[in-house]
Amino acid sequence: MTLLKEIPLQLSSTESWVEKGGVQWLSLDRMSVRLLATAMNAMHARFITITAYQLPKDEGFRLEYHWDFDGQLLGFPFDLPDKSIDSIFDICEAADWIEREIHEEYSLEFTGREYEPLLLRQGDETGVNLRDGVAANNAVAANKEKL
Repeated sequence: MTLLKEIPLQLSSTESWVEKGGVQWLSLDRMSVRLLATAMNAMHARFITITAYQLPKDEGFRLEYHWDFDGQLLGFPFDLPDKSIDSIFDICEAADWIEREIHEEYSLEFTGREYEPLLLRQGDETGVNLRDGVAANNAVAANKEKL
């Protein structure tokens, strides 16, 4: 059995892989990201990163979890209509920093974890990429004054 056939079986997924841009993508319906991380760790896959972006028309956000498995880049998208998803940093320590950055930039909540003080702009509020133009410009000007 090939690597790409084994993973959906391990994850109990009936979906098929889709190749796009050198990445093999697999949608997992409503699977928990914690189950994904546990399964990928059990298969000795290497966590790479999480990509976050806002969907159009107030449809929420999408997080894409990227893993390397024997030299093959794998992607798993998760849509977040309610701005929250379970944290995996306790399963995969490499996810700690990127979860914190995504929390700060987009005000997304990674449930099951606590946050230390803001990394990107200490003393500022979360959601720096979601502010309207006036508020964002004021925040930039205030930070320049601090320098």
